[in-house]
Amino acid sequence: MQTPQRHNLTHQLTHDLGIAIVNGKYPVGKGMPSEADLCVEYDVSRSSTREAVKMLSAKGLISSRPKQGIRVLPESSWNMFDTDVLTWILSSKPSLSLLKEFTQVRFAIEPEAAALAAQNATDEQLAQIEFALSRMADADNGLDDPLEADIEFHTSILNASGNRFFAQLSDFIGTALRVSIRYTNKIKGVPGADVQKHADIFNTIKSKDDKAARAAVSTILVEALELIESKL
Repeated sequence: MQTPQRHNLTHQLTHDLGIAIVNGKYPVGKGMPSEADLCVEYDVSRSSTREAVKMLSAKGLISSRPKQGIRVLPESSWNMFDTDVLTWILSSKPSLSLLKEFTQVRFAIEPEAAALAAQNATDEQLAQIEFALSRMADADNGLDDPLEADIEFHTSILNASGNRFFAQLSDFIGTALRVSIRYTNKIKGVPGADVQKHADIFNTIKSKDDKAARAAVSTILVEALELIESKL
């Protein structure tokens, strides 16, 4: 069992190495330093280094095999649904093409999640979506964080869908939205999202109109995609 200190060191080393890999410090296909050398370079124990290597291997960033050492794998092997991996990429080298791909994933998920929420949402889940919407309205008046409120609105819909797979994508969607929303709002020259369009989404869900809910979410995603494509 890891001590809290060792756990923190392992997590920090995993983060530092992940950032270094994403930034290209260790090129794809090339050998990384050995575990022993990493211990020295990052001043951590061998056990923490071993755990960090295991974690990065599980995330698809590296392979570690006897006689072959540690090698960086191509981006196609990276687990993009892993929130650590996505955070490292978005914080280090967010690209318009990546934001476009993410918005396309949203298209595949969020309109259907909204339609399911219209069918399945409990009173408590509807209240959570409405609370997020009220936060967005408050943010317009400088009384809340516009980014956090917007993210809560969208992830609340995923949770209200009644689909456990959609609900488990909340962290992934939320992580990428932190960059995507900030970027699209910057293009539009506004600090936050259009509250009325989000209110339209909530009202279609509350009225159990699944087709209208699907269309309302698609509307804001079309706008986001067009904004990103206009800058590509």
